[in-house]
Amino acid sequence: MDGRPIDGVLETCLYVDALEKAERFYRETLGLQFVSRRAGRHVFFRVGGSMLLIFDPQQAAAASSRLPPHGAAGPGHVAFSVPQRDLPAWQAHLEAEGVEIEQIVTWPNGAQSVYFRDPAGNSLELASPSIWGIGGGADRSEAKDTPRAEVDSAGDAGDPSG
Repeated sequence: MDGRPIDGVLETCLYVDALEKAERFYRETLGLQFVSRRAGRHVFFRVGGSMLLIFDPQQAAAASSRLPPHGAAGPGHVAFSVPQRDLPAWQAHLEAEGVEIEQIVTWPNGAQSVYFRDPAGNSLELASPSIWGIGGGADRSEAKDTPRAEVDSAGDAGDPSG
């Protein structure tokens, strides 16, 4: 490889049947920064230094002169990065908004994940980056040094991330 290595995920996509409902959920319940929408096709949000693209699956799969068709069937998954210390407040906020917490996982390294669903059934996760041994500072020091990947590959805790 002659160029610079890939250094992050720029954007990720989820697919929903009801864009307006999804837009309200991601904007109001999760507080993501709205960027743009095209009625009946997509709604885009900024998440830190990345983008979350929400598409109508039928529109995204249609041939376009500008972009190749894409899509997925069934629920997708996205994990949002949240400091470990903020997870209890997020759990309380989601419950107050009527969002059912599907599962809370405490990983062997002490880090946690909170799982729930968006209105379309996509699996969403709020997790400390330390579940993967990523990050530094106060969040990293809250958990021991066994990243989730080591746990998953050993089969000790399964892989609830999908």
